[in-house]
Amino acid sequence: MMTSPNHLPSTVEKRSRPQLELSTLITKSGINWLSVVFVRISCEQLHLAVHNTSAQRRRQLAVAVGKEKREALIRAKRLCREAFFEDNEVSLERDMDTDEEKTVLDAQTSQTVDDLKSALTYHFLLAFINLIGLVCFNQNISGKGATQKKVETLRELRRLLSKSEVPPVKAALQAGVIPLLVQCLAFGSPDEQLLEAAWCLTNIAAGDPEETKSLMPALPLLVAHIGEKSLVAIAEQCAWALGNVAGEGEELRNILLAQGALLPLARLMMSNKGSTARTAAWALSNLLKGPHPKAASELIKIKGVIDAIVQHLRKEDDELVTEVAWVVVYLSALSEVAVGLLLKNDVAQLLVGKLAASESLQLLIPVLRSLGNLVAADGYMTDKVLIVGYNITEQLLSGLIKCLKNEHRVLKKEAAWVLSNIAAGSIKHKELIYSSEAMPLLIHLLLNATFDIRKEVAYTLGNLCVAPSKDLEQPSIIVHHLVSLIEHGCLPGFVHLVRSVDIQSARLGLQFLELVMRGMPNGEGLKLVEEDGIDAMERFQFHENEEIRNMANGLIDKYFGEDYGLDE
Repeated sequence: MMTSPNHLPSTVEKRSRPQLELSTLITKSGINWLSVVFVRISCEQLHLAVHNTSAQRRRQLAVAVGKEKREALIRAKRLCREAFFEDNEVSLERDMDTDEEKTVLDAQTSQTVDDLKSALTYHFLLAFINLIGLVCFNQNISGKGATQKKVETLRELRRLLSKSEVPPVKAALQAGVIPLLVQCLAFGSPDEQLLEAAWCLTNIAAGDPEETKSLMPALPLLVAHIGEKSLVAIAEQCAWALGNVAGEGEELRNILLAQGALLPLARLMMSNKGSTARTAAWALSNLLKGPHPKAASELIKIKGVIDAIVQHLRKEDDELVTEVAWVVVYLSALSEVAVGLLLKNDVAQLLVGKLAASESLQLLIPVLRSLGNLVAADGYMTDKVLIVGYNITEQLLSGLIKCLKNEHRVLKKEAAWVLSNIAAGSIKHKELIYSSEAMPLLIHLLLNATFDIRKEVAYTLGNLCVAPSKDLEQPSIIVHHLVSLIEHGCLPGFVHLVRSVDIQSARLGLQFLELVMRGMPNGEGLKLVEEDGIDAMERFQFHENEEIRNMANGLIDKYFGEDYGLDE
């Protein structure tokens, strides 16, 4: 948030309005004030510098979102327990014995891998015999019989790898299964063989990091089989396997990107088949996650991607919309170009509609995160889309209030984050939130919620108290909002933030205390802060963080005098 050169930081950070967001350092030497000096740069440069801060915030959230997805009961890696083919011979048996002893299961798995090795060797020998011109009339060793034996053995291995909550992956790897499965993925192989081999690899990739990395020899073929010429069921299964690999971490994501996985997955997401589009979107979201914007920037350039996102978000299939919304989360967090295209293609309106209508926890989390990213990234979202009085704005506020009431912690936190950025908008946006049902909920959460929620709520309430400023002018205080918050007992909540070990939260609390001391009528602010907050500020007297130390000491000196407390 910008302040004038001669004033302390006077308000909380406004994360959705980068042109208004700038932290200033207040320096102190002995008992003498040094004026705060701004580096003189053009408005365009200033906007860019602050805008980058907002982008960094969204990228940090993109890294952390893996944990958020686990909290939402959405696994980054998934076992495949259902078949894509309708054929009963290929469909998975559902009455699996999950209580089978691990040693027995491991032994069965090792034996099945040995059987697969024998079947592949036999098939190779048969092909060699035919190649040199020998004719075999024994039906038991015909090419068809050999192929069927391979498929049956692969099917048995797939069942074993799908049978337990902790599949016998280690036993399969120790028996040497990966080179065999790579052979089974060879082009020209029967569709059933390709499907079963990809399925086995999918569940191996769902294991621990070293088990997932064991798939590296298979990655080029898995990528190749999600191409346009592949059978849809096979492409979908290979995409599932690649999604598990991408979910393991940055190293494997980079390998997949280098091997060209992005384009075929994007095309697969354009499918009209719900399960195919859903699996591809899930794999893409795993491929995009992380702090680096390259993959997101490349994805948004692929023809048809935006159209597919819009098309899928219009559907009533919650599972599909959920996975596509996660793609939007990463695109909006990592690519400024994507933000503009998403907004221009009505993605915000579609997300708001889902937020208002859905009760699905799995869906609401990525929808909230996407909306928060869009609001934080571009003033266009607040100025041109969320116009006060428009139905979309009312829908969004209603949906956010619904999430504030929800018992799930992540929903509260994400809703408060979106509200904090809307509250950084125009006076009309501030008044809309202030006069809504959100206010008592926010006040309650500030005083009673877990720390991460209180921090997001504090941004919202602080932004409601400050009018937008121009250039480097010190923002004016919306006094009736500030007075109302104090009357409803919010000050202790901000004092608690000052006392926290989190520097960002402490700065936020100090900024609000400055608003109270400067803005409360009749000098009431000084009395309130002296009673409840000055001891919290004094703890920073010798703090190792120079910015927060100077800020706290400067506030005490300015409002209470440089000799405050010396006579005690």
